[in-house]
Amino acid sequence: MASSTSPAVGRTLDVLLYLASRPGPVAGAALIRDLGLPRSSAYHLLAVLTGRGFVVHYPEEQTYGLGLAAFEIGSAYLRHGPLENLGRPIARRLAAGTGEVAHLGILHGGDSLYLVKERPAHQDFPVSLVTEVGVRLPASLTANGRSLLAHLSSAQVRALFPGPLVRRTGSGPATLAALRALLATERDRGWALEDGMITDGMQSVGACAFDHTGTPVAAFSVTRRADRARDTVEEVAVLVRDATRELTSRLSGRAPEGWFGGSPPGSGRPARRRGAGGR
Repeated sequence: MASSTSPAVGRTLDVLLYLASRPGPVAGAALIRDLGLPRSSAYHLLAVLTGRGFVVHYPEEQTYGLGLAAFEIGSAYLRHGPLENLGRPIARRLAAGTGEVAHLGILHGGDSLYLVKERPAHQDFPVSLVTEVGVRLPASLTANGRSLLAHLSSAQVRALFPGPLVRRTGSGPATLAALRALLATERDRGWALEDGMITDGMQSVGACAFDHTGTPVAAFSVTRRADRARDTVEEVAVLVRDATRELTSRLSGRAPEGWFGGSPPGSGRPARRRGAGGR
């Protein structure tokens, strides 16, 4: 209900919370009915929120959904939350277990934003990466980002990528339709693979963790030289998913039913875990 002392502010928050609770865009009439708002003031409020980027209007369907500004607010909260402190020791163990560089990242609008980067104590083939803490890369290209995007609705993905998709090396999805198809495949598989889409010759495997509402909030990824890989991507995916299971538990999160029920589809034997000194 709107605040009695500041009804406009209360109604604004009611609208945003309502849209956040829906699985996708909703009709204006349904929003007005469910919130009990006057029709004229509701559409005026939606117009203001659309103009500020907090709401997206889809005129063909006459529906409304959360906009980029709302995602920015959510991402800002996560950056100030416990993710770094909870995720850093897990990323450190993931780096030690795979012998490769491990990252923890979140969505920042249509980008992957890296919060944590951990290197193993010993790395057989050291690599130089662009994925430093604070770096943003197109989420449509990174395994870290796509593992999160795979759990958003089609409308949310469309809102995040309204224009042509960026390609850094000539690889990766070039259209929204191609991105959606790739996301569907990776969601069914349980992890995402980036192979030469950010840097030629580099390969990443990523999977996401969930919060208490079942929303994907962060992702772990492991990056390595494709020509020097000793474990299969399926074996690495087992360890990455183990890391996301632990972070989900620490966040008191709730994954989709059966998501952590076993090894990801297509996975082989568990990857060989290395000691602190490498293999």
